[in-house]
Amino acid sequence: MRDYYEILNVSKDASQDEIKSSFRTLAKKYHPDLNPDNKEAEQKFKEINEAYEVLSNPDKRRKYDTFGHAGVNGQGGYSQDFGGFGDIFDDIFDIFGGGFSSGSSSRRRGPVRGSDLRYDLDLDFMEAVFGVEKEIQVRKSENCETCHGTGVKPGSSKITCKKCNGSGEVRYAQQSPFGQFVRVATCDECGGTGEIIKDKCSVCSGTGKEIKNKKIKIKVPAGVDTGSIISIRGEGEVGEKGGPPGDLFIYIRVREHEIFKRKGNDIYYTIPISFTDAALGAEIDIPTLDGIINYTIPEGTQTGTQFRLKNKGVPNVRGVGKGDLFFKVEVDVPKKLTNKQRELLKEFAKENGESHKQSKKGFFDKMKDAFGN
Repeated sequence: MRDYYEILNVSKDASQDEIKSSFRTLAKKYHPDLNPDNKEAEQKFKEINEAYEVLSNPDKRRKYDTFGHAGVNGQGGYSQDFGGFGDIFDDIFDIFGGGFSSGSSSRRRGPVRGSDLRYDLDLDFMEAVFGVEKEIQVRKSENCETCHGTGVKPGSSKITCKKCNGSGEVRYAQQSPFGQFVRVATCDECGGTGEIIKDKCSVCSGTGKEIKNKKIKIKVPAGVDTGSIISIRGEGEVGEKGGPPGDLFIYIRVREHEIFKRKGNDIYYTIPISFTDAALGAEIDIPTLDGIINYTIPEGTQTGTQFRLKNKGVPNVRGVGKGDLFFKVEVDVPKKLTNKQRELLKEFAKENGESHKQSKKGFFDKMKDAFGN
């Protein structure tokens, strides 16, 4: 968390006038109404207000100087819509002159897009590879069916707020050391809507919303993996005052497979083969995503040898191409031999010019040479 003095570009021994002057300059520079759709300016504006709320208050500033952020924890907060700053916004209004509105009232009264929703979906490995259709159930808010989202009891209607005459705003003329200015605030009678519900809908209690469990069918494309996100437009929370609904985001988690290991769109696994098959070569059955196929390994195959089957991996989620399949062979050396097998292997070693004792002795001789003993 950044230092409050650094945020306001003042020294730690700055006077209240210096703090206020710097705040006024920065607040005007980064105010959201002067920087529409600028997320960086919006974040800086929040930081500036948080810092000023603490440093402009002698008691909070003393605690901050002594204990840092821990001393004012929870006291330097801010609101997402930039409303409710009290004295802070008094200063901001003064910066821009009489009649300036923070913009929060107009944002409250206009259509507001609904919130997005998240749903975590678990898939089996093969479902993720080949795609699948799923039906999920999402708990979310929707427009009340009884009042159609108006919040008004059927047969009744909204009335114009008398305090603000339907504008949703009230204005206050205030004097300051810098002259008179007009402060614009949200009407506390109607909450900025300009209308008052006299007879509320009995089902939604005037909110215009109902919480429901909705079943939604989704098509999961082939090739998704853990971390993939599927967006469904318009299936989020219902909007405010006629605003569009939010979106639903499906976060995918894929269960592991007992054989296949996935890396990107490629598939990997290890398969055991016998010593005889490795030495003589053989046709072996290997698993693929599409089933068992027959594959010929050459004679003299060593343990750890890896083979590649092109385009036998996972489909690209965008529908273009496939990954590859890689399988590694591991020679399975028998742990128990019959007397006949033992004699045959000895005969094989003799025929091959090998001597178990000699090769073992040779290894230890090399080790002694390496360590100088």
